[in-house]
Amino acid sequence: MMPRLNGVIETALYVDDLARAVAFYKDTLNLPVLNQDARFAAFDVNGRNVLLLFKRGATLETIHLPGGIIPPHDGHGPLHIAFSVMSDELQAWEARLAEQGVAIEGRTAWPRGGHSIYFRDPDNHLLELVTPGVWAIY
Repeated sequence: MMPRLNGVIETALYVDDLARAVAFYKDTLNLPVLNQDARFAAFDVNGRNVLLLFKRGATLETIHLPGGIIPPHDGHGPLHIAFSVMSDELQAWEARLAEQGVAIEGRTAWPRGGHSIYFRDPDNHLLELVTPGVWAIY
């Protein structure tokens, strides 16, 4: 019998200025910091997921921990992630982003009834806030 995957727990982005990125995700998106050191920060996304920000180039060596090792990894270029939001909160998010000086780059109304707004973080990653009705599963 084939074992199954239960979900995506962590999503990682690689950033040039960790302090600047932490400030954006903490202050603009109001994500609580779970853990942080000189090479990364971990954020709680609604008690269900973890967003990891790694300082670009800081994870090219194997990390040795008391409980094991983390193999090297890194990433380059602007990446994309989407955060789920409730339909009745999308307008409040647009207002929040405007207050923070974050430009909305795009809007999409999806055939299933969902809506998306797109904007950039300080490292030029494309972020999306998406309401239910985009995918068959959401």
